Amino acid sequence: MALPGARARGWAAATKMAQTRRHAEGAKGSLSPAPPSPRAALYVHWPYCEKRCSYCNFNKYVPRGVEEAAMRSCLVTEAQTLLGLSGVRRVDSVFFGGGTPSLASPNTVAAVLEAVDQAAHLPADSEVTLEANPTSAPGSRLAAFGAAGINRLSIGLQSLDDKELQLLGRTHSASDALQTLAEARRLFPGRVSVDLMLGLPAQKSGPWLRQLQELLGYCDDHISLYQLTLERGTALFTQVQRGTLPAPDPEVAAEMYQEGRALLREAGFRQYEVSNFARNGALSTHNWTYWQCGQYLGVGPGAHGRFVPQGAGGHTREARIQTLEPDNWMKEVTLFGHGTRKHVPLGELELLEEVLAMGLRTDVGITHQHWQRFASQLSLWDVFGSSQEVKALLVQGLLLLDHRGLRCSWEGLAVLDSLLLTLLPRLQEAWLQRAPSPGQGG
Repeated sequence: MALPGARARGWAAATKMAQTRRHAEGAKGSLSPAPPSPRAALYVHWPYCEKRCSYCNFNKYVPRGVEEAAMRSCLVTEAQTLLGLSGVRRVDSVFFGGGTPSLASPNTVAAVLEAVDQAAHLPADSEVTLEANPTSAPGSRLAAFGAAGINRLSIGLQSLDDKELQLLGRTHSASDALQTLAEARRLFPGRVSVDLMLGLPAQKSGPWLRQLQELLGYCDDHISLYQLTLERGTALFTQVQRGTLPAPDPEVAAEMYQEGRALLREAGFRQYEVSNFARNGALSTHNWTYWQCGQYLGVGPGAHGRFVPQGAGGHTREARIQTLEPDNWMKEVTLFGHGTRKHVPLGELELLEEVLAMGLRTDVGITHQHWQRFASQLSLWDVFGSSQEVKALLVQGLLLLDHRGLRCSWEGLAVLDSLLLTLLPRLQEAWLQRAPSPGQGG
């Protein structure tokens, strides 16, 4: 399939060569925000799907027809605009999510990557991921995406039980999923991730663990385990509310998660994040940017971003969200160059809360050096070292606070949400009690 321009062809070829290498905001002012970075990750949202799955409340649409040329043009324009606005000079990773981005044409992927490489530097070995559903990603199409510059796939397998797939509203069978997975591994060896869901209505731990064991015989080096969340407005939520389906049992889901992560550890996988497991170093560098509170730009309808608008003279990181509905978003991009519906400056405490909550999702946690990038005058010891509640968590073996930094233990990672109920209020308290910096009002 032809790519739009020699630059895209050159970038895709270089990528192929590189693959072989491997809320309480206190008084303003005493802490300096993290220094702006010329580097960022880029998320691209393709909003269209073949059908709406029964559990999904993402920003997605099932259109009668898609004007892909118009969508492609707007994705390119918004990427160029936001890269200029951010002052980003290097994009470390690109993630095409959705929706079902494997329904887009490879030409659209190539056009976006070409635009990113022209507006900033996109190294040849940057991680470029595409989410793919088995029914929209036959082998020939996956190969075309590879030629367009994709070098990593994330496959929405979700289950190896056909009845569960029907319950979830998926359009593929377990056989379809395994066939796509095999083809993906052939084309992108060591660069394929699969998603497996747990905690479905009436789901039992034993059969689910057998699914995971079976999957280990087919999977590559990355697995994500996601617990079902019943979202208001979805078909599953309605069925449970009406009593036509039993509510998921949280204790059974917790058992699945604990036994599943133990099984993956025995199989050589590192649990590097609450829901993500990798072996042979196959971590998702794009998602790692989120968990480390790095800058990222969100392109496409409803996409989210976090960056400092240096190109417009800004000095404070902003939380940004693009207009949700695709047609309205395209109109705004056509008129203004981007479809940003809302951008909110992040206060210093708010940013620290994100650093804490996101960093503790990883097995590395928050190093002292990383924390100091965001809180130069308030150390981890200052915040948590004297707290009796935190000391109790340390004694229980759920948390570790030492020369490396603050992190969850293996046991603590499984109950992070409950730990944050102690840690976030302690951070807010320490923030309010901090010593004023020179020049700050009394």
